[in-house]
Amino acid sequence: MRTAIAEAAMGKGRLEAFSDGVIAIIITIMVLELKVPHGYTFASLAPLLPVMLSYVLSFIYVGIYWNNHHHMLAVSRRVSGGVLWANLHLLFWLSLFPFATAWMGENHFAPAPTAAYGGVLLMAAVAYWLLQRALIHRQGAGSVLERAIGSDWKGKLSPVIYALGIVATCRAAWIAQLLYASAAVMWLVPDRRIEGLVDEHDAG
Repeated sequence: MRTAIAEAAMGKGRLEAFSDGVIAIIITIMVLELKVPHGYTFASLAPLLPVMLSYVLSFIYVGIYWNNHHHMLAVSRRVSGGVLWANLHLLFWLSLFPFATAWMGENHFAPAPTAAYGGVLLMAAVAYWLLQRALIHRQGAGSVLERAIGSDWKGKLSPVIYALGIVATCRAAWIAQLLYASAAVMWLVPDRRIEGLVDEHDAG
């Protein structure tokens, strides 16, 4: 009885604030991994190029998750205990981005670190899908969130791309990098329909 009452009164503000804080820390840790070169010429930056490229890719991915997380919660009114745990699961995999990014960049996109990076991308995508389903279940059938997500072709295609990238490292790591970057570009293309439903929800 008490659990039901607690869940009914559970808002999303605390979840949003905590998630934003964790994501901000993740970005801070990643940028702290960028070491300043000892040289004073542009040539001294060349050895840092793989690290910088890894950082840029991961920054884009973290930004994509933050942006989509915001939109998803914008059309959700309430959360539950299951939603909180699903959100923590997502944050766990996102918190591994700094490690995976640094390992891949420091080793100049070697196969094993590149495959591990793809594994983190894959698990983060799965965790996001689980959070999405938990929120839809909490809002109920026919909710604004369910309509906004629709067929979710990007969410279904992304894990396939990451899995292909992991397998591709057995042949050439650069193929995996190309696949990871392609998935990021796919998510950077905005979905106006989702934004329109968010505006509709806010107006209501």
